[in-house]
Amino acid sequence: MTEEDVSRFMRGVRKPNRSFEDQWLAKFSKGLAETVGEKIRKKVLEGSEELLASVDRTEMIEWTRKAMNRLDALVDEKNRRKIMTGCACHFPEQRLLALREKYEETKDVDTVLRMLREMFRSDLKDGLKLDDELIERILGWGWGVAGVREGDTIVATKLPFELKECLKATDLREKRYHCCHCPRIREVMKSPERRISKTYCYCGAGFYKDIWEKILQQTVEVEVLATVLEGDDVCRIAIHLPSNMAQTF
Repeated sequence: MTEEDVSRFMRGVRKPNRSFEDQWLAKFSKGLAETVGEKIRKKVLEGSEELLASVDRTEMIEWTRKAMNRLDALVDEKNRRKIMTGCACHFPEQRLLALREKYEETKDVDTVLRMLREMFRSDLKDGLKLDDELIERILGWGWGVAGVREGDTIVATKLPFELKECLKATDLREKRYHCCHCPRIREVMKSPERRISKTYCYCGAGFYKDIWEKILQQTVEVEVLATVLEGDDVCRIAIHLPSNMAQTF
């Protein structure tokens, strides 16, 4: 992010990515319709029609805040999580095929985790061009898609969206801004007076849900343990493995 970008951001004039916003709204609308029906869908999405033509980030954030409040008021927690995880971005499915095949062959989650960790290591080295010392620190912190296994749960800490900037930042709000992956929520990090429900972060948790459901070919549940949206330094997600896998623990 250049100094000019920061300046424009602080003035509140950064414009939303229409492609991201439109796709996200479409997934949110679909999840609402399929999970709680048309009546509640319309109530939660109230005012979203104007957003399709809007280029104002402040309006998008304010609408999101109100929509999450309506979702919290009208829908039970289980279905809120289902709706929001369905809005997630997805890990490239092609890259998960070898992991799925290995699990089908071995039924061993730990073997898959080792493969996923090595894949992540390669991404850090070849993609982000990080040195070996920093890579080992990141893996030691449990950051990245593989996370750390704790019994029947995998705890994954999201790698910051802008890693180097996040590590360099000394201001906590700035650090949280660089940490967050969501272009909408990143804007909130610079404005502490703006509050959006933690429910929104199940969108990010859905990224991990999708990964493990594709690998295991079973439904998994996810839980938001920490989020920069609520003042935490990192975003941490628990992936609860299916109970019928207990024999592999």
